[in-house]
Amino acid sequence: MFVVCLRYSKDSLEAEDILQIGFVKVFTKGHLFSENGSLEGWIRRIMVNTAIEIQRKNKIVYVESLDNDIIHEIPNNNATDQIHYKDLMSIVHQLPIGYRTVFNLYAVEGYTHKEIAEMLNISEGNSKSQLSRARQWLKTRLLKIEAFTL
Repeated sequence: MFVVCLRYSKDSLEAEDILQIGFVKVFTKGHLFSENGSLEGWIRRIMVNTAIEIQRKNKIVYVESLDNDIIHEIPNNNATDQIHYKDLMSIVHQLPIGYRTVFNLYAVEGYTHKEIAEMLNISEGNSKSQLSRARQWLKTRLLKIEAFTL
């Protein structure tokens, strides 16, 4: 569950806080778990919702521009190596928080734009726009890395 929390946090310390708060909720609301689904899925949903609650408390804005041109290089031992999962997740973690949240909810967690809009208190169109911008941001970074390794 730490990895789930890390996807929605700015750093590992915040992820640890989300994890702790999330597990407090799991243990205090365990009686609400219906055995219709998996326990892991139920806990994962609590962790995601806890991360979003913390973002709301920190007043994260889910509308961001593409003007952020800061690029973090990914170490690559061999130019012919493909990007590994860890490296890809490192790039995803560099996304601006609004893009990353929508991207993770849609692409990783499998929520619909309608569900994301309700969770984040944004419009469906905003959710779609943020996902599109996140994909463009990722594509740009991956192409630059690919060009760098050639």
